[in-house]
Amino acid sequence: MTSTEELDFEIMAREPRGVARCGVLRLPHATLETPVFMPVGTQATVKAMTPGELEEIGFRLLLANTYHLHLRPGEELIAQAGGLHRFCGWNGALLTDSGGYQVFSLAERRKIGPDGVRFQSHIDGSLHEFTPESVMQIQRDLGADVAMAFDECAPYPSTPEYAAEAMDRTHRWAERCREAHAAAGGLAAGGWPQALFGIVQGGVYQDLREASARRLAALDFPGYAVGGLAVGESAQERNNAIDAAVCLLPADKPRYLMGVGTPEDILDAVARGIDMFDCVLPTRNARTGQVFTSAGVLNMINARHARDLGPIDPTCGCAVCRSHSRAYLRHLFKAGEILAARLSTYHNLSFFHRLMADVREAIRQDRLRAFRAEFLAGYARGKEQDE
Repeated sequence: MTSTEELDFEIMAREPRGVARCGVLRLPHATLETPVFMPVGTQATVKAMTPGELEEIGFRLLLANTYHLHLRPGEELIAQAGGLHRFCGWNGALLTDSGGYQVFSLAERRKIGPDGVRFQSHIDGSLHEFTPESVMQIQRDLGADVAMAFDECAPYPSTPEYAAEAMDRTHRWAERCREAHAAAGGLAAGGWPQALFGIVQGGVYQDLREASARRLAALDFPGYAVGGLAVGESAQERNNAIDAAVCLLPADKPRYLMGVGTPEDILDAVARGIDMFDCVLPTRNARTGQVFTSAGVLNMINARHARDLGPIDPTCGCAVCRSHSRAYLRHLFKAGEILAARLSTYHNLSFFHRLMADVREAIRQDRLRAFRAEFLAGYARGKEQDE
C-alpha cells in the first residue's frame, strides 16, 4: 500500500502465480478499483457521450489532454471556470496527459531543445513552447487529479541511439517537472492535491526500458506510466518492454500503460502487472460502426445485420443492448443519424467497463489465465471481418 497526500493506492488481491493485481485507487475526486480503463476525453469531452452517461456506465476516471486544451479553449478560461471538472460537468476524477505525444507527433511543426519543445499549432499555425515547467502549470490550471510529467515519445522505429537520447531528455524533464510540482505545493489550482506520474521511455529496447524504470523509480513519483508504446511495434516488442519496466518499478504504486486498448492487449498487460489503461479505440471505432462484443468486433454496417432484431451482444446488459437491435443500429448508420455514434459508443464503453470488472473478479478468484483463455476463445470464434 502507498499513501501520500496526492493519492492512496491499496493492493487488495494478487495473482499467486503471477504479477497481476487488483486494488483500490483513491483520488481527490473519486475512489475506483483497478485494473481500470479510462475513456479518452481529449478535449474535455468523451465524443458522443455526456458526463452523466459515463457515470451511469460506472466510470469514475477520465483522461483529458494538455496539448489540445491549451490550444483551445486555453487553460486560463478553464481555471476561471473552477477547473476542468466544473468546466465539463464531470464529478469523477481526471488524469491529464502532458501533451508530449501530441507535440512529438507534429514532426515538421516542432523543434526539440534542451529546455523543451517549440511547435506550431495544428489549428492555426500559431507558435507555442512547452517546457516541463509550463506543462506543470497548465495541468495545475486544468485541475487534474493526476498530472503526467512531460516526456518525449520517440517514434517507431527508432535507432537505439535516438531512443536513448529521447529517454535521457525524458529523465531530465521528469526531474524538472518534479521540482516545479513541489514548488507549487503539489496542489492543483483548485486547492486539492495533484499526483504527478513519471513516464518510462526507451522505445522497444529492453535495456533502455530497464534504465528508465530505475532512474524514475529513484525520483519516487506517486505513480508511474509506461509510455511510447502502441505506436506501431509488435505485440511481442510491447510486452517485452512492459516486462522490462514493470519488474523495476515500485510494487506498491500504480502502473499506467498509456494508449494501449484492444481487449487482447489489455489482458496481456494486466497479466504483466499493469493497473491503468486508456485508449481511443472504443470511441473512435464506434463512430465507424465497429462494436466490441463477446464474439469479437462486429461491423454494424454489414448487410448481414439488416434484419437482425437481436441485441448487439446477447451477453451484454447495457442500456443499448436492452433496448435496441442490430437492425436498428445498422439503420441509423445507413441513414447517417447522429444517434448511431451515440448508441455504439455507449455500448463499446460499457463493454470495456464490464471487461475490466470481469478481469478484477478473475484476479480475486485466482483464475485470470483461465478467464483470458475463455474470453479470447469466444472473441475469436465469432469475430467478423469488415466488408
